Amino acid sequence: MKKLAIKSWSQDDRPREKLLLKGKNTLSDAELIAILISSGNREESAVDLSKRILQSVGNNLNNLSKLSIEELMHFKGIGEAKATTIVTALEFGKRKQFEKKQQISKITSSFDVAKIMQPIIGDLEHEEFWVLYLNNSNKILANHQISKGGLTATLVDVRIIFKKALELFAVGLILCHNHPSGKLIPSNSDIELTKKIKKATFTLDLKLLDHLIITEKAYFSFADEGVL
Repeated sequence: MKKLAIKSWSQDDRPREKLLLKGKNTLSDAELIAILISSGNREESAVDLSKRILQSVGNNLNNLSKLSIEELMHFKGIGEAKATTIVTALEFGKRKQFEKKQQISKITSSFDVAKIMQPIIGDLEHEEFWVLYLNNSNKILANHQISKGGLTATLVDVRIIFKKALELFAVGLILCHNHPSGKLIPSNSDIELTKKIKKATFTLDLKLLDHLIITEKAYFSFADEGVL
């Protein structure tokens, strides 16, 4: 079946024209992606190709954001440039979501921390270790990536954690790392590292307020569970 090129569509149905005439909120996810990739392949229009890509991930943008450039290039009509454009656009969306979460003015619970950190590390396929640095009013001074590791572990240099705390004149620390496996149970190394950091905070007159293990849909709080 010969594809119907977008140029032959009614002007109201062309994604770019629709965006200009009716506004961004009128476009479907597939139409937005079609604008990004500009063209399809010999059998599909840009919109049809975009629909097929979305269907492959259950029409879920979060799942789409997990596809690598190489995985996107498996779709006929998606080369490196188009795949890079899709990944870049989704990363911008993720960062916008993160900035919105950062507007939390004061940390009052582990839930506040999870809201900030899940968009950053919740869906990663490797482990990362982050620290939130707080002032005396529990307001965030900075959040900093300490280390980046593999599928099951990441090495943490405790000296880096405290160097940053002293530079910021922080009063409180909240540790965060993700478990790509989705398991929320802290490992023995998680527990030992937490104890090591907590012991060091006494010497520097700092407070270790919590340690969260983050997954895509849930979290484990050492403080909430009484194991800090």
